[in-house]
Amino acid sequence: MSTFQIVNPGNVAGATQRGGGSAGLPVALYTSTGDTLVEASRKASKQISRIPYYSHTNLVVIGEELAKEGIQQIFDAVERNPQFRPAANIIIARKQTAKQLSSVLTPIDKIPANQIIKTLQFTKGLLGENVDTRIREIIENFSLDGKEVVISSFRIAGDWQKGAEQDNVRTIEPSARLRAAELAVFKNGKLVGWMKNEEARGVLWVLNKVKQTNVNIDWGESKEGLSYKVMRAQAKVKAKLKDGNPIISVVIKTEGDISETFISMDFTDPKQIIELEKKIQQEIKKEVRKAVHAAQKKKSDIFGFGEVVHRTYPEEWKEMKKTWHNKYFPEAELHVKVDSFIRRTGLRTRSYIQ
Repeated sequence: MSTFQIVNPGNVAGATQRGGGSAGLPVALYTSTGDTLVEASRKASKQISRIPYYSHTNLVVIGEELAKEGIQQIFDAVERNPQFRPAANIIIARKQTAKQLSSVLTPIDKIPANQIIKTLQFTKGLLGENVDTRIREIIENFSLDGKEVVISSFRIAGDWQKGAEQDNVRTIEPSARLRAAELAVFKNGKLVGWMKNEEARGVLWVLNKVKQTNVNIDWGESKEGLSYKVMRAQAKVKAKLKDGNPIISVVIKTEGDISETFISMDFTDPKQIIELEKKIQQEIKKEVRKAVHAAQKKKSDIFGFGEVVHRTYPEEWKEMKKTWHNKYFPEAELHVKVDSFIRRTGLRTRSYIQ
């Protein structure tokens, strides 16, 4: 089943930001079925008074159950259609169908698809737990032997049926909201698992996609006593073979500020700063190892370690690629080095907290 969320330009232009205006809703959903995506698309055109113009597509939502069956066929049809924008975003509907997720009306952004895209960009930039995956990237990954696909997901918080009603955007507390959720992990084009929180951020550390984030640090008996705000991060991955077995080295460098503290600390003391930097490094290492270990259990190289081996040892890779995900990747040795620097500690150098 395919669902198309189509914008009603007149209602978007004339509606108020909150309620959608008296003219009607800013979007409409059209659903059709077919054995293939192309067939479903053609059947949908029987319900729509205008020709679907796919070059305006900015978001593709795939339901969780369909993702488990496999998404390669979907992108085969998408790639062959010259109208489809390769820069369109892709997300997975967590514990829902794509239709249910697309049905929820959003109070701030009139077009639900735009709300999802903006939320994805916001969480990717500030939390470092979501990836901005495009059609182009998915298709490129399908052609690689040493890298699997990872896609962000969204879920509905609340009752999706109430969220599809116009009252959802007329109340101060909507009955349903769209929320960024876990990372969807794929293998051979099929959804095989999820990663969230520290595991998800560990993935982004390795993929060099962390722009900004906050790392909470334990200090003494105080759990999460400090917060380190990462302002810049860079990751590099190298590979070498030892007795035919891969050794992966991940080097991460971060710079950031102390954004919050709940403990008594003198930030003018260089020894304290050095000790704090060590703890930050340990926390980032832990997140990376946790993410890699989780991916190894799923036998899905979402980091592209195989492609690093491919570039470094092209001849050996010809044989290794046949069993990379099931044999070599799960047993690969991992070395992680992190260099973290505290550039600023804020306006207060001595905390008044005792």
